[in-house]
Amino acid sequence: MEDKLTDRRALEPLFAAGWTLLDDRDAITKTFTFRNFVDAFGWMTRAALIAEAMNHHPEWTNVYRTVTVTLTTHDAGGLSSLDVVLAGKLDRL
Repeated sequence: MEDKLTDRRALEPLFAAGWTLLDDRDAITKTFTFRNFVDAFGWMTRAALIAEAMNHHPEWTNVYRTVTVTLTTHDAGGLSSLDVVLAGKLDRL
């Protein structure tokens, strides 16, 4: 089981990249916008493979060309280092 993130400085580069904290829970979120639905779905497919390899799965929604991702570690009761790592990988896709 992953431990809850205690050093919040690890989030600072994510905030600079457009991630934000949710007001109502210990989670981060970001909306990605693509040229069209196919590009958005292709990105989600690549992201799903990364998430599966990490055994850490995002909450997300897709509407046409936008994908909104929320990351938190349910087992830890909030953000963990897994969320920081996955967010960085999603940004690099």
